[in-house]
Amino acid sequence: MIHATHIEKYYEKLQVLKGVDLHIKKGEIVSIVGASGAGKTTLLQILGTLDRPAVVPQTTLMINGQDILKLNDKELSAFRNLNLGFIFQFHQLLPEFTALENICIPAFIAGKEKKETEKEARKLLEYLGISHREKHFPSELSGGEQQRVAVARALINKPEIIFADEPSGNLDTHTAENLHRLFFKLRDEFGQTFVIVTHNEELANMADRKLTMVDGLIQSPDYTVINDAVTI
Repeated sequence: MIHATHIEKYYEKLQVLKGVDLHIKKGEIVSIVGASGAGKTTLLQILGTLDRPAVVPQTTLMINGQDILKLNDKELSAFRNLNLGFIFQFHQLLPEFTALENICIPAFIAGKEKKETEKEARKLLEYLGISHREKHFPSELSGGEQQRVAVARALINKPEIIFADEPSGNLDTHTAENLHRLFFKLRDEFGQTFVIVTHNEELANMADRKLTMVDGLIQSPDYTVINDAVTI
């Protein structure tokens, strides 16, 4: 599903990622943990095609059979819209649109028909238990409700992979636990792959595989670190 080799990233002279190799299987839930500044979010953004790695000959990034590094910006945007979903800590809902409208936006960007899109959005709202909130604006929703709207938005195009960056970091304990269980329910029912950056140890330990990042490298029992490179 995701196959990345020798991922490097620099911000000016600061090297944030130092040659990361990573293979994630279809339907797998993988958590990425580590101290602030270890490179977790940078890696997630590159895997999610929101950023590009450094141009190094040995670097590759394949997602669902697509060579990401060969796509131009327009092609990459289209691929991202149809194949990847994103859930962020602060929801990123547009305040001027209702819950239903926020969910529909990725589908409208993809050129999907309005009536069918709204029908699918309502199915997701019902599945997530917030169908009674479809006409409410983000400011009228609780934190947990906003995050469920964000989950529905991530699912509207039926993406193969969901990337989540601190998805429960802004939620109370009970709401966070419900969200964590929801991820596994979604994987079991729809077969999505999840890549989750989190400081929440409970969520991290629930994952099929937990990867720890230290100073731009992955360090876990699944990997061996050799000469500042990470190999499976």
